Amino acid sequence: MLPTDLPLLRTPGAPALSPDGTTVVVPVVAPDPETDEYVGSLWTVPVDGSRPPAPLTRGHRDTSPVWSPDGRLIAFVRAEPKGRPQLHVVEAGGGEPVRLTDAPLGVSEPRFSPDGARLAYLARVPEEGRYVAGEDPGAEAPRHITTFRYRGDGIGFFRDRPQHVFVVDVPRDGEPGEAARDLPEPVQLTSGDVDVAAPRWLPDGEALVAVAALHPGREEDLLRDAVLVEAPRTPRAAGSEPPLPRPLTDAARGSTLSVETVLPSADGRTLWLLAGDQGPSRLDFVASQTGLFTLDLAQVRARLDEPVRPTELEGAEDAGEAVLAPHVTPRRLTDAETTDLVPGLLALAGDEVLVADQRRGAVVLLAVPATGEGEPRVLVDSPAVVTGLDAAADAVVVCAASPVSSGDVLAVDRATGAVRALTDLSAPLRATGRVRTPRELTATAPDGYPVHGWVALPDPQRYGTGPHPTLLLIHGGPFAQYTHALFDEVQVLAEAGYAVVYGNPRGSAGYGRAHGRAIRRGFGTVDADDVVALLDAALADASLGLDAERVGVLGGSYGGYMTAWLTTRTDRFAAAIVERGFLDPISFVGSSDIGWFFGLEYLGGGDTPEEAAALAAQSPMAHVHRVRTPTLVIHSEQDWRCPVEQGQRWFVELKRRGVPAELLLFPGEGHELTRSGRPRHRITRFEHVLRWWAQHLPVAPSASDR
Repeated sequence: MLPTDLPLLRTPGAPALSPDGTTVVVPVVAPDPETDEYVGSLWTVPVDGSRPPAPLTRGHRDTSPVWSPDGRLIAFVRAEPKGRPQLHVVEAGGGEPVRLTDAPLGVSEPRFSPDGARLAYLARVPEEGRYVAGEDPGAEAPRHITTFRYRGDGIGFFRDRPQHVFVVDVPRDGEPGEAARDLPEPVQLTSGDVDVAAPRWLPDGEALVAVAALHPGREEDLLRDAVLVEAPRTPRAAGSEPPLPRPLTDAARGSTLSVETVLPSADGRTLWLLAGDQGPSRLDFVASQTGLFTLDLAQVRARLDEPVRPTELEGAEDAGEAVLAPHVTPRRLTDAETTDLVPGLLALAGDEVLVADQRRGAVVLLAVPATGEGEPRVLVDSPAVVTGLDAAADAVVVCAASPVSSGDVLAVDRATGAVRALTDLSAPLRATGRVRTPRELTATAPDGYPVHGWVALPDPQRYGTGPHPTLLLIHGGPFAQYTHALFDEVQVLAEAGYAVVYGNPRGSAGYGRAHGRAIRRGFGTVDADDVVALLDAALADASLGLDAERVGVLGGSYGGYMTAWLTTRTDRFAAAIVERGFLDPISFVGSSDIGWFFGLEYLGGGDTPEEAAALAAQSPMAHVHRVRTPTLVIHSEQDWRCPVEQGQRWFVELKRRGVPAELLLFPGEGHELTRSGRPRHRITRFEHVLRWWAQHLPVAPSASDR
């Protein structure tokens, strides 16, 4: 890839199957440098592959499709240029979409009620006088903060704009106009200082299940409950507030689950959960391994009004007016040590539950027996990277990326396991001839531990067989994984003539809980050993043609940490790029949106001399005086995950010691610049990255340039 190939990265969003299972609607979105936004529309694809994909809508950015139960309408979210996303509906056969909302901050996650008469959605509700279009935000009243949680990367401040559930009637007779006064009146189902997420209708249409934190202590732990949101068809009395959601799981009584996704069974008697166990501290998120749980929803609802003794409450003295769940324990159906599911990917198919498991660089589609009896079946295996799924009637579809595709729609035969591609969205990118297929690579760390990864090589017709300058690329997280999926970072570097080595050291996801927890209280230990072992194995393989004397290192977030850490330990790298790095765990505690728990759980606190010494032993900033490697520091001004002060301080500490250093700052961007930042910024970033490597690791002219 060239940086200018970015618009060819066409990516499918969550697929939506028609109720009869014959047609899938999928949003396809791509970066658009011209508008400097992400643009895309909805496409319809027959599941039997009898016709090519066809456009259903032609908006600026249309996403989040969902079918009405009768298959007549499709609801979706449309964002106009520079505008807020609003709820629309369109006839399944095509036509002009009708707008249903005018929410000041936009909407998300539409869901049709079982009778198709109403649509639920999520919207943030701003405090009076805040986030007013055209007004000066600097003139707003000060924010009075009393909790750890008050802001989030990519969102901003959120306590003054909580996310709530709304419903709106679906027009039946005639179409509403486009003026706000002609839109149907939304009904707010939740209120107060609580964020509600992931709503799903119950079959009776009188309530939804969702996710929220309502328990005592919610400001100081990571737990969230499945909750019940009442959605009566009769309107509330004028001026009355919606009732609080009712917890269905029991964080208030001592449960240690953090629920991410909920899905009720067709009969409403069972609730399926994707959740992670945060341990006795309720903060132990490290490699917590998201699992599939089942909850007897019928039993819970039957006992919702049972009285509760105060002594049953976790933190009873601070319980106040806590809303409580009956004491019914969810049952885990997947293995806590080996299986780590992707939140949000959950569907029912006959007598099985479909989920997506992170597994050794892949994300595979699993069919788990709904009874919990028997082993899960793999329906879509490695090297697929499943990113979305849906099931209806007898049909199953997924969206999945591969080594040569940024994502496609696949039809899956649940009986035979046959998989058929329904789209080829990356064909234009491959047609450039600038896509390289990585090779899998294994290595052995000094302690004998196996390390898994990949190496991508430059085109031999242009760059010969080597020796190629080599870059060690390190992922963030750390509990994340590089995958088999086509990765623009790797492709751009390989196209420029670099060999790229990248993998999943200890601390990564996809290799089990023990692998993920191996670096707890040990950042910069076995993880550093693993990435260096992978690099050395690649350099030692003569068939790859890598240049062991010309090596660079780069990474973002935790990868920025590891890049900086390695430069405090060795001078072997010709240069480094430290991007959005986690560089000083001490200042991170107060400056990051997750600082109040992240570093403390991973690296430990520093309250005693012994703890302070252990923390310093894992801190790049404590060892910055050792660095001699030329370093480009890249950071975003609005990064609240690894705040900009981390990068600024690293740059200054290097600069004042005479180390060649540059700082590249992106205005208006957050932590996700490289994945979802403004398209022009992403292209500019690539250009600076290539400029830096051309300066410090120049590539021999390609054959076509000689």
